[in-house]
Amino acid sequence: MVPPKLRRHIPLFFIFAAIAATSSPVSAQSETSADPFTTVVDAWTATVQAAQASQPSWITPLATTTPRLEQEFRYDQDFETLIKGKGAIDVYGGGKGIEIIPTEQTEVIITMPPYQVRTGTEPSSGLNDWPGILVKYRIISRNAKSGDYIVSVFAQYGLPTGALVLTNHNDVFTPTLAAGKGFGDFDIQATIGNGIPIHDNSKSGRSIPTNITAQYHISRLLWPEIEMNRTDWIGGQRGARTQTYITPGLIVGRIVLDKRSKLIIGAGYQTAVSRVYGPGPVTPTFNHNWLLSARVTF
Repeated sequence: MVPPKLRRHIPLFFIFAAIAATSSPVSAQSETSADPFTTVVDAWTATVQAAQASQPSWITPLATTTPRLEQEFRYDQDFETLIKGKGAIDVYGGGKGIEIIPTEQTEVIITMPPYQVRTGTEPSSGLNDWPGILVKYRIISRNAKSGDYIVSVFAQYGLPTGALVLTNHNDVFTPTLAAGKGFGDFDIQATIGNGIPIHDNSKSGRSIPTNITAQYHISRLLWPEIEMNRTDWIGGQRGARTQTYITPGLIVGRIVLDKRSKLIIGAGYQTAVSRVYGPGPVTPTFNHNWLLSARVTF
C-alpha cells in the first residue's frame, strides 16, 4: 500500500513527466528546416544513433548507473523513511539532470543539486551538495546481434555546495568501473566505485559503492528489475560500516513521443537489509525509500 504522504506527491511527479514529455529539445519545425542549426543537430543526432546502435539496448535501472551511453533528461524523487522512526527525507531531483553523448565513445552527465526536506527529528530543508559532472568512457561494447555486452569507466567530481546542515564539507572524486551482459531478454548491469574525499579524510573516509541490477524485458515496454545497492566505508566516522539495500522496481519505456524523443518512467522500493550501526552517524542512512524516476530521451 502506498503511504498517504507519497500519494500526495505522485501527482506532482506525473505532472513533471507530462511537461518533460511535451518539451522535446528538438521540435518538428526545426527538423524540416535547412538552417545551419538543423545541420549541426542532425550531425549530432547521427553520432548519438551510431553510439547507441553499437551497444546493448537495455534500459537504465532506477539506482544503478548504466554502463550504456544515454542521451536524455532525467528527474528522480526519493521518499525516505529514516531508521528508528526519526522522521523522513524527501529528495527532489535525485542528483540527476541532463545526459548528452558528444562522441561515439563518451557521455557527459550534468547533474542538478538535489533539494531535500527533512521532517520529524531535526527538521531541515535546502539544497544538498552538487554531485558534479560525470563523464563516461565506453571501453568496449557489442549490441544484441554481436554479443550483447559492454564495459565502461566513469569519473565524477562532486562539490560541497549544499546548505550548512546538509553538506559533507568535502570535494569527492569518484572513479567507477561499470559492465553489463545480456542473455536474450535478461540482462545484468553492475558498477563498483571509490568515493575519495579530497580534503579531510579523517572525518569523511572513503566509500565503496557497489550496485548490481538484474532486469527482464517483458513485452515491448515493461522492464521489471531487482537491484542490490551496497556501500562500504573505509576510515572516517563510518569506517568499517556497510549498508545494503534491495530494490525491486518496474520501468516502463520506451514510449515514443516523436521521431527523436521517448518517455521512460519507473518506480521502486528500497529496503535496508543490513544491520543498524550506532552510535555516530546512523547507518544505514535510511530504512526504506520509494523511488520514482522520469526520463525523456532525445
